[in-house]
Amino acid sequence: MDPLTDSPRQRSDSMSSSASQGSRSKMLLRQRLSQLLTCIEDMSSDDEASEEVSRTLDEAFQLCGRYIPTDPFRLHIVTWNVATAEPPEDVSSLLQLDVQPPTDLYVIGLQEVNATPVRFISDLLVEDSWSHVFMDTLAPRGFVKVTSIRMQGLLLLVFAKQIHLPYIRNIQTTYTRTGIFGYWGNKGGVSVRFSFYGHMVCFLNCHLAAHMNYALQRVDEFEYILETQNFDISDTPEIRDHKVVFCFGDLNFRIADHGLHFLRSSINSGRLNLLWDKDQFIMMKKKEPFLQEFEEGPLNFKPTYKFDRNSDTYDTSNPKTWLGFNGKKRKPAWTDRILWRIKPKTLPSEDDEDEKASTSTDDGQDEYPIFVSQDKYTSDMSYGVSDHKPVIATFSVELRKHFDTPMVHVSPVGVWSADQDALLDYTIQEDFMSSTWDWIGLYKVGFKRASDYETFVWVRENDLPETNEVIQRSVDKDSIPLLGGQYVLGYFSTNMQSIIGISANFQILESKRAVMEGLVPENINGLNK
Repeated sequence: MDPLTDSPRQRSDSMSSSASQGSRSKMLLRQRLSQLLTCIEDMSSDDEASEEVSRTLDEAFQLCGRYIPTDPFRLHIVTWNVATAEPPEDVSSLLQLDVQPPTDLYVIGLQEVNATPVRFISDLLVEDSWSHVFMDTLAPRGFVKVTSIRMQGLLLLVFAKQIHLPYIRNIQTTYTRTGIFGYWGNKGGVSVRFSFYGHMVCFLNCHLAAHMNYALQRVDEFEYILETQNFDISDTPEIRDHKVVFCFGDLNFRIADHGLHFLRSSINSGRLNLLWDKDQFIMMKKKEPFLQEFEEGPLNFKPTYKFDRNSDTYDTSNPKTWLGFNGKKRKPAWTDRILWRIKPKTLPSEDDEDEKASTSTDDGQDEYPIFVSQDKYTSDMSYGVSDHKPVIATFSVELRKHFDTPMVHVSPVGVWSADQDALLDYTIQEDFMSSTWDWIGLYKVGFKRASDYETFVWVRENDLPETNEVIQRSVDKDSIPLLGGQYVLGYFSTNMQSIIGISANFQILESKRAVMEGLVPENINGLNK
C-alpha cells in the first residue's frame, strides 16, 4: 500500500530596512561605543562634554535593545529554457555543489521540458528525466525534493537539506495558463509556496509570450499571473501576500531598437551596459508600478538567448518565414531572468500614526525580520543542449525563526534489525491538524523524496494524540531491510503534505537472515565463505 557574480543588491524599502536591523544595529553600536571612548578621553568638566557622553550612552543602550538575532541561510535558484532537450549527464556546475557557505535550498525552474502527448503522459506516471537528474545529483548530498509542480513544459522543483524538512510547512502549488487565450499551458506560470521557519515564501516560474513586439503582452501576462494565482491559506491567499517572492523564468523580454551588429559588438567587447537602457524589462519597469516592487541584480552576464546548440555562438540560422523566404537571425537577448520582491510594509493611516505617536515609542521594527541579499547573478555558458543558457542566482537569506522545534519528535527504540520486530516512539510537540492518515516512514540516508520510504507504519488509529504524549508503534521485522545500513524515521503529515518530524540517523544491523538467504557471504573464523 502507498500512502502517498556580483556585489550584493539589497532592498531599500521599509521591510528590508527593518529586516537588516540586526546587522546595522551591531555596526552602529560599535560606532557609538567608539564615539563614547573618544568622548571619555577628551572629557572635561564642562557641561557640553557631559551631555555628549550621556547622549552617546543613551543611543548605545537603545541599539542594544533593538538587536534581534537572525540565522543565515543560502538559496540557489536556477532558471533554464531547455528547448525540449534531454538533460546533460552532469549538472554539478549548474548547482555549484561545493560552494561555501553551503546551500540550504535549491529551487529549479525549467521551461519547454519535452511535453509531447506520449512523453507528458509517461512523465505523469514516473518522474521526468530532468527531475531524476537533479534528484540523483542532490540526494547523495543530503537534499530531499520537497515538492514539484508541472504544467506541460513548465517544471518547478524545490529541494531542501534534510535538517530543514520539519520546518517547511503548509506547502501548496498552483498554476496559470496564458497560452492561446488562457486555454493552453505552453505559456503561463507555476508556483510553490510554503512556510520556512514561519516565514511565508513563494517561488514563481514563468514562461511569457515570445517575440520582440509583445512586451506589453508579457507585462499583462505577468500581472495576470500574480493577481489570479490563489492559495488555500488565509493570511497569504495570493502571491504578493507572501513576505518574500522569487519570480524567474523565460520572461522573453528583448533588447529593443539596437541592430544585430551593434548588439554583437557590444557583447563581444564586454560593454553590456550599453544595452541595458533598451532592455524591455528595464524599460517597462520604469512605467509599471507593480514591476518596481521587484528587484533584479545587474545584467553583467552575456544575453542568454539565442545560441546555436552545443556552442557559445549566437544564432547563425536563417529561419524561414511563412512564405518560405529567409527570415532574420534572432537578436541576442536577456530573456531568462531572476527577480525577487520583499513585501512592502503597509503604510499606516493618519489615525494609526496619531495613535502610535501617542501610545508607543516603537520604530516599526519587525519582531521576526527577514533580509534578502543577492550574492551572485550569472549564467553558465558551459551547457549547450538548449538554445538558451541557464541563469543562476544565489541569495543570502537572514531571518529570525518563528520556531526551531519540530511539530513531532520521532525516534527508534532499541536495536533494529530484520531478526525481530522493531519499535519507534513519536511525540506531538505542537498542536496541529493531525490525521489518522499520517504515517511514519523508514528512509535510507540519502533518500530523494517523501515517497522513497523502505517501509512505513500508520500513526495510532483509534485516538488522536495529546500534546507531549509518547506513543509507541511496532514495525514488522519482515519489512525491515535485511542488509541494514544508515536510516532515518520521518513523520509525514497528510494535511500539510510534508515531513514534519525526522529522527537522527541510526544504524540498522545486518540481519542473520541475510546470511541464510545468501545476500551476504557467511563469515567463519574471519574468512568469507
